[in-house]
Amino acid sequence: MTARRRLRRLNLSTRLRLLALPRPAKLAAMVGLDLIAIGIAIIVSFVVRYPEFTWANVLDWKWFWLIVPVAAIPVFVACGLYRQVIRYIGARAAVQILIGVGAVTWVIPTVALFVPEPIARVDIMVHFLLLATVLIGGSRFGMRWFFGAGSSRHADRVLVWGAGHTGVQLAQSLHVNRRWTPMAFVDDDPRLWGRIVHRLRCIRPKDLASYIKRKQIGTIILAIPSASQTQRRSIISRLEPLGIAIKTVPPMQEILSGRGAGSDIDDVPIGDLLGREPVPATAALLRRDITGRTVLVTGAGGSIGSELCRQVLSLKPKRVLLVERSEYALYSIERELRQRVVMDDIADQRIEIVPLLGSAGNRAFMNRLFSTWSVHTVYHAAAHKHVPIVEENTAEGVANNTLATWITADAANAGNVETFVLISTDKAVRPTNVMGASKRMAEMVLQSLMQRQRGSTQTRYSMVRFGNVLGSSGSVVPLFREQIRQGGPVTVTHPDITRFFMTVEEAVQLVIQAGSMADGGEVHILDMGQPVKILDLAKRMIQLSGLVVRSEDNPEGDISIEYLGLRPGEKLYEELLIGEDVVGTSHPRIMRGNETCPTWEKLEVWLEQLETACSTGDCATIRSTLNDAVEGYQPAADIHDLQWQASRHTSSPSAPVGRNPEESEHKHV
Repeated sequence: MTARRRLRRLNLSTRLRLLALPRPAKLAAMVGLDLIAIGIAIIVSFVVRYPEFTWANVLDWKWFWLIVPVAAIPVFVACGLYRQVIRYIGARAAVQILIGVGAVTWVIPTVALFVPEPIARVDIMVHFLLLATVLIGGSRFGMRWFFGAGSSRHADRVLVWGAGHTGVQLAQSLHVNRRWTPMAFVDDDPRLWGRIVHRLRCIRPKDLASYIKRKQIGTIILAIPSASQTQRRSIISRLEPLGIAIKTVPPMQEILSGRGAGSDIDDVPIGDLLGREPVPATAALLRRDITGRTVLVTGAGGSIGSELCRQVLSLKPKRVLLVERSEYALYSIERELRQRVVMDDIADQRIEIVPLLGSAGNRAFMNRLFSTWSVHTVYHAAAHKHVPIVEENTAEGVANNTLATWITADAANAGNVETFVLISTDKAVRPTNVMGASKRMAEMVLQSLMQRQRGSTQTRYSMVRFGNVLGSSGSVVPLFREQIRQGGPVTVTHPDITRFFMTVEEAVQLVIQAGSMADGGEVHILDMGQPVKILDLAKRMIQLSGLVVRSEDNPEGDISIEYLGLRPGEKLYEELLIGEDVVGTSHPRIMRGNETCPTWEKLEVWLEQLETACSTGDCATIRSTLNDAVEGYQPAADIHDLQWQASRHTSSPSAPVGRNPEESEHKHV
């Protein structure tokens, strides 16, 4: 071990031991240092004024040298010098030190009245003021460097993009942060280039590459919360080739709502990489089924359901009913909504928030709910959506996705609900898995109910179909982030797999608008933009973390990408339309598809078969029924339900696990 490394380790261990001292011990040390500093300042001041002073003179007037330092301590206490946390002192502490030492300076002539010679003079007081300020201030700022800035050598050096108010606020917080050390600002405004902003120089964007290399910058933080997605995307595209980690502060709407602060730092939202700018919402469509109404959200604690609750609350309904079968999820979303009512200053609106612990698949529970409250609008978001898990838990997946939709829709009709919106998925189109087939079956329930009840009910049933939601539970984005954080590898099922992506905020906003413009029975398809190649998404996320993909061409890279193979029921490409009958609407991001469905008489038979099969765990019958009912369903060769496989293996080891022999005939409606 080199001498420099041993010294660095000794310094670190010393810092840790000193920081672990109790508060009284630290105060005692500070008082001792101040006494010594005051004593030295007095003696040196007199020696400078009277060079003939000798050590004998110092001893003769020992009470003078002792009284002034002791008298200084109460003055320093009154000025607040001992209330400071040394690691975080700043400009205010310097002012307090100057005031305290200035007050002590006037103690010198007072005490000197009782000493015959020498008489304190103005120049002695000036010397004392300057020297004591330097010694006392130097001791404190030296310790701040030792405990705080001294450890910043091991912190990441960062640049702050944006020298505005948020950038300055961020730089101030980073100065006392041990993880990052701000080195400079970057800004597109030429008026700021070369200027010093909050002790940091502002550099030109075109000088970034050389500055990063010269100063060994590891991260750049975007402090531009008011910038649009297009502007942020442009900046990110300029930064990506630099191979530097990119972080960001929350957008302005989150800062204004209290959900974030200008000093919060997070990963770049993947929504900034989608290549699309959200279309402004139509206010009338947003309010039509919500403002002043009673709104029910099922699956209220889920990724989609919770965002629905947030946006519904912002539109000032009369009442929000939260249906959720997870107690913790219900507690979390209720607590968040109540906090929002206070933070957004809408308590005077008297919005009633009703948390209802229960399942949308419980018929008695849902009937009781609709008979208790006069519900105007239902957003049915309760669903199991993780493809492999639903494939391995077939009965529960179908019960929650299909049968619960049937039960909720029936109860809503009996309760005279006006608008019922089902949150569907692109996996319902020509599905290859149980999740997709069960969601398509749920769509068919609403379509058939609408046909059966047209003219005899006021309930408008509609469906909104879209692709993956960024950052939701089960999404690849949080999975990739966690894998990158752990050092890899990042796992992708197939190099060619693609998916449609949309931010949860935009998806929910479009869902609300689509439900408002529904006539009943139609499927609304959201414009998801261009499909995203999952492999490209993984590579960009690695690069945005300031890391390099490890591959055969670059074996020295940081993070490798591994291919797992397609999971049971997984498709390479997703679709949004079953047929070609699709038309536009008044909203540029919402299309309307008119798709065929079976009569209610046929569908009811299938639903009853599914209900019986789900209650007994008969996965073969579930598979056969879905195969008969759902057009384009192409199930996997084997039944992957875990209980089904285990029971078949236990009861008859030789019995084949998989397709029921009676499934040889595929009938599609």
